Amino acid sequence: MCPELQERWPEASPAEHWEGVTLENGRVVELELEDVGLTGAVPAELGRLSALRKLNLGRNQLTSVPAEIGQLTSLEELRLDRNQLTSVPAEIGQLTSLEVLYLESNQLTSVPAEIGQLASLEVFYLSRNQLTSLPAEIGQLTLLEGLSLARNQLTSVPAEIWQITALEALWLNENQLTSLPAEIGQLTSLKELGLGGNQLTSVPADIGQLTLLEGLSLDSNQLTSVPAEIGQLASLKFLHLQGNQLASVPAEIGQLTLLEGLNLESNQLTSVPAEIGQLASLKRLILSRNQLTSVPAEIGQLSSLDGLNLERNQLTSVPAEIGQLASLKLLHLSYNQLTSVPAEIWQLASLEWLWLNNNELTSVPAAIRELRAAGCRVYLGDGVMGRVIAHFSA
Repeated sequence: MCPELQERWPEASPAEHWEGVTLENGRVVELELEDVGLTGAVPAELGRLSALRKLNLGRNQLTSVPAEIGQLTSLEELRLDRNQLTSVPAEIGQLTSLEVLYLESNQLTSVPAEIGQLASLEVFYLSRNQLTSLPAEIGQLTLLEGLSLARNQLTSVPAEIWQITALEALWLNENQLTSLPAEIGQLTSLKELGLGGNQLTSVPADIGQLTLLEGLSLDSNQLTSVPAEIGQLASLKFLHLQGNQLASVPAEIGQLTLLEGLNLESNQLTSVPAEIGQLASLKRLILSRNQLTSVPAEIGQLSSLDGLNLERNQLTSVPAEIGQLASLKLLHLSYNQLTSVPAEIWQLASLEWLWLNNNELTSVPAAIRELRAAGCRVYLGDGVMGRVIAHFSA
């Protein structure tokens, strides 16, 4: 027995009392050995545990897996995440009962084509490795619902991946993808799609076919536009577009009536469409670090909004309708060119935080005093601080 397990599995104690071991009818069916200090190679003898259904070897320092792992034909869940594996044996394809496979946070540069034989696989995590390509056989995993490929070095994915129509979650964040094929529209079961941190310059219009999608991350790419078809994503709740090169967003974005979070920070927006006021479910709107000189009055229609960030733009005014945002708790207006704020701001009865620093304010409306009295934390720049103190102490 390896030294790491001698203390956990004393020979004088019966196996049913060993920590991390589950037996049924005298046979081992589960091994929970996560983060127990295992090092080196997984012993070949493990292949003898033919009744094993769950094997968790995550968070250790294992460097290799034996071919004998293919003998565990009853295995339903295999966790080898957060080790130091540089490869997995082709025999892993013999685990035809496997439903869950965690291989993330290793040092894998490839996975064997035999992975396509895992006909029962539903969840497959391969994120945080060093993959530069994937075998076409991955398209044979027709029952796959969750696939994580984030934080690898992929410049493309095989066309066959778009045939896995059972997929509900696909994470491709932080790779080196430069384009997406139109076939992405075939993944009509998708609820979560992560594409942030790539090198995408465009998104195909076919993305509009993903009508069950609830979360879409396209942040930190090189997008100069998004297709109008994005408005067809009727189930969308969260849309991340920050860190791109967008000069505008389509008016059709107003059709996303279930949207709760919209992040457009760090783009090149000079305006936002009036249709943004139609986002009745929106709770958080981030428009900071753009080139906005104004925002539409329709923003006052966002009755569910509790956070609005407009800092670091070129705003010279904000519409009086902002006072209609009855649910607003946080309002960032710092680092703009405001010389005043509308008196209607006092109507924001739910407001808890207001940032107005680094503007060009020459006066402070009486409304600010009322907000402060109601418990709102108000931050103003040094240029008006003397007048503010005098105003509040009057």
